[in-house]
Amino acid sequence: MSLEKYPESLKGSNSLLAKYLTQEVFDKLKDKKTAHGFTLAQAINSGVQNPDSSIGAYVGDEESYEVFALLFDPIIEEYHGFTKSDKHKSNLNPDDLNAPNPDPKGEYILSTRIRVGRNVKDLPLGPAISKEQRSKVEKDVSSVLNSFEGNLAGKYYPLNNLKDEERASLIADHFLFKAGDRFLEAAGLNRDWPSGRGIFHNNEKTFLVWINEEDELRIISMQQGGDIKEVFTRLTTAVAKISKKVEFAYNEHLGYITSCPTNLGTAMRASVHIKLPNLGAKMEEFQAIADKHNVQIRGIHGEHSDSEGGIYDISNKRRLGVTEVECVQDMYDGVVALIKREKELEK
Repeated sequence: MSLEKYPESLKGSNSLLAKYLTQEVFDKLKDKKTAHGFTLAQAINSGVQNPDSSIGAYVGDEESYEVFALLFDPIIEEYHGFTKSDKHKSNLNPDDLNAPNPDPKGEYILSTRIRVGRNVKDLPLGPAISKEQRSKVEKDVSSVLNSFEGNLAGKYYPLNNLKDEERASLIADHFLFKAGDRFLEAAGLNRDWPSGRGIFHNNEKTFLVWINEEDELRIISMQQGGDIKEVFTRLTTAVAKISKKVEFAYNEHLGYITSCPTNLGTAMRASVHIKLPNLGAKMEEFQAIADKHNVQIRGIHGEHSDSEGGIYDISNKRRLGVTEVECVQDMYDGVVALIKREKELEK
């Protein structure tokens, strides 16, 4: 896949791709490719096909961030406030998190969910991985997960071989993922669907791994209520167990390597579903508290969705240049402040 001339569709686009892929940058990068054969045309196809993208560019391997640095460095700097000389630090030690349950009576927080993305070292990422490589990731990772014991013990469900009752159960639990949207489709992430994809969950349904969705691994810990530290501890325990058998793609500049530059660094999203009807009626004030604590407000069904019944999804905003503990601490501190203000408004 190659491009001879600058894509016309980017000329009216407000994406970061359109902002930083100047004619000069395009001319310098258009004939380059990584050792895995990933090209500029592949990196920008999602944004070219979807001019309404906010970012518009994906990578096919870790080397893409170096080969196409003229494009990705400014995108990363604008999105994360992180320059090419900065270094990322990781800290997955739950003992360093100060997060007693902010809602022990369960009046506000419905559920807590923390996920990280991971990809396998020295392999292409989702947009460039071959069918055979994807199947090997599935085989290697599912065998590690199937060996888990105790509260992590569970079962792996391959998507291309699901029984009807298994599919119904996964849908009922909101665990089943579908082929990606038009943005991921254009990035090459839906190729060979559903081959090589699957879902592991533990028996208690508090721990979940998606294999070969947007990242090769999406590792998720969740439960009802607001015990954020318990959710984080379960996640970090599982990540440590997996990483003993599967080496993850990581470097000291960008942290954990992901196909979408927005997920770099910790590749973490720590969130709660929380009931805040009074604050929801004062969106300017709600947003100000969120901004102060580096958290994002989303609707109940995630990005670009609306709230229902005064329930919102609150998550960390920062991912790169901060540790995992700091990501969760951001979310925790924001939630504490939001609950405090909601209680004041109730009076």
